[in-house]
Amino acid sequence: MSNLNQFLETMWVDYTKMNPQAAQIFQAFSKGNKHVLNDHIALRTFNHPKLGIKSLAKHFEKYGYKDCGEYFFKEKKLYAKHYEHQTNPDMPKIFISELELEKMPEFVQKTINQIVELIPQNKIDSEEFIFSGIHWPIEHSVYEKLAEVSEYASWVYAWGFRPNHFTVSINHLDQFKNIQDLNVFVKGLGVKLNASGGEIKGTPEELLEQSSTMANEEPVNFKEGTFKIPACYYEFAKRYPLANGKLYQGFIAKSADKIFESTNKQN
Repeated sequence: MSNLNQFLETMWVDYTKMNPQAAQIFQAFSKGNKHVLNDHIALRTFNHPKLGIKSLAKHFEKYGYKDCGEYFFKEKKLYAKHYEHQTNPDMPKIFISELELEKMPEFVQKTINQIVELIPQNKIDSEEFIFSGIHWPIEHSVYEKLAEVSEYASWVYAWGFRPNHFTVSINHLDQFKNIQDLNVFVKGLGVKLNASGGEIKGTPEELLEQSSTMANEEPVNFKEGTFKIPACYYEFAKRYPLANGKLYQGFIAKSADKIFESTNKQN
């Protein structure tokens, strides 16, 4: 890519193909707000030697991003870091999580190791890897079996490498003074929100409030045929100021834990 904006735009285009609902919400926001700014973009991977957080982070570090925080999700067996652009605060933060494979059952470890071996190193080293999708054949029976243990593992198995969600910065919207009003507006568009742990995750006291849509189900071609499975979701974040007056830029692990469930299959 010639520059960071182009790189992020290509990620957005790939993401909205998988989540057309996000493009519709973005358009609805654009009518009432001068700037619809991205708070952060989230990516998923595995802590495999070839594919850990660093393998994705390097593509952002060359554009001026720096590691600014780490997070632990004991129950879901995930580890994450977030990165911030060092000179332009309007650039979205990048949130990269990885599944802790060594804590997974043997079946999960074996499946992931097999598919990772099918990815050429030169593909991982290319920044286009960020939105390259899958590099292996997929079976619906394997997807279902992975989902029983880790929804996260099944998602990456079926969708591969691409943005899992984009996030609107509520602070930069003129139209909404709070997250409650935004949620009412989004639901008015006929969109379902993630209600796990309540529609609003976090509090002003924790300096971050978040809500998100439930991932839309999109058709995927598996070996056994085409099945609709959860794809991507859209998130909304309201940040509050620290004692120094600057907005808090980190994340709250217990809130993010519930946000991860936005890609859970809906009954």
